[in-house]
Amino acid sequence: MRNISAGKTETRRNREGKQLTILVCDDDREIVEAIEIYLAQEGYEILKAYDGEEALSMMKSNKVDLLIIDVMMPKLDGIRATLKIREESSIPIIILSAKTEDADKILGLNVGADDYVTKPFNPLELVARVKSQIRRYTTLSSSGEASDAVYEAGGLVINDDLKKVTVDGEEVKLTPIEYNILLLLVKNQGKVFSISQIYENIWNEEAVGVDNTVAVHIRHIREKIEINPKEPRYLKVVWGVGYKIEKSN
Repeated sequence: MRNISAGKTETRRNREGKQLTILVCDDDREIVEAIEIYLAQEGYEILKAYDGEEALSMMKSNKVDLLIIDVMMPKLDGIRATLKIREESSIPIIILSAKTEDADKILGLNVGADDYVTKPFNPLELVARVKSQIRRYTTLSSSGEASDAVYEAGGLVINDDLKKVTVDGEEVKLTPIEYNILLLLVKNQGKVFSISQIYENIWNEEAVGVDNTVAVHIRHIREKIEINPKEPRYLKVVWGVGYKIEKSN
């Protein structure tokens, strides 16, 4: 059932004019209700689920623009639910968890989440992260008018109008974060970006303790664009400095 607060002031819409929909999934109903209040006030339409199986079912029957999902839940936890969703969808996923260890954050990112928020959290910070992820996703999903914004590095080609990446003619599916990182590096072929520079360019936040976050996304990109990720043709590491896209001759 769709749940919309009457207190919101402006409806958030996508480029087709449809209201943006966020699915919130947590077995703690009070947390779900609190998140709903804050996001509905920002103009989003809210769907609610209380376990991973219910979230997957709602994803199949509704157009969802972003998912907020808890890790520890009955029936199907957030990690396994995210894995299943990533088989078919690249929508932004924000994982909620009471676990604060780096290993848990890396696991969340490894399975395809775009962001990770630890409990207890500031609701206003969560709203800001939602807006940031929605902005990236709606930009990535829109084709716009053609302007030949095509960037090439050997067999790696990015058409930034179509938001399409191909490697040796084969299309590669990237999440919004992965796409934006790759686009940054391809636009600046040969230039080395430190982890902090990548984070600040893509997340638009100060880079504090973000090494693992960026490294996980870099590894995902390599797994998708490289024939052998251990011997990359395109995305190279400059040890002790950062990453770059090898400049094509």
